Amino acid sequence: MITFRLNGAARQADVPPETRLAEILREELAVTGAKIACGVGRCGACTLMMDGRIVNGCLVMAWQADGAEIVSPEGLDAIPESRLVKAALSEENAFQCGYCAPGFTMALTALFCENPGAGEEDIRAALEGNICRCTGYHSIIRGALAAADRIRAASGKE
Repeated sequence: MITFRLNGAARQADVPPETRLAEILREELAVTGAKIACGVGRCGACTLMMDGRIVNGCLVMAWQADGAEIVSPEGLDAIPESRLVKAALSEENAFQCGYCAPGFTMALTALFCENPGAGEEDIRAALEGNICRCTGYHSIIRGALAAADRIRAASGKE
């Protein structure tokens, strides 16, 4: 039995210790925002925040999540930076199919929470672990840069 906080609420799951966190969320708790795609930590579709840091949910085992604070894509609206990121990505039509959108949004939210003054180089570095098969990434970068401008303005770091 593991216990953790998910999007601010206490949760528990009775799973083998080697069960992947993304599987626990999707299969045991019906929290499906983080996707399982590559399963080896290369695509970013399963991106979560664990104890304030970005992790690949397909690489975190149950025993590692025990006692952790987890934020899934469903919990992003509680984070002000995320609301700005989502709005900017939407206005730039950043995604076509949307399968990768939660991972990109998680990565950008974590970046801006840690560094509200992040610039384009920081954004590109933060997104290196995320793959989108539909776009040419230009619209995602435009949305991320627009979000950066809004976050800097909101934090007074223009």
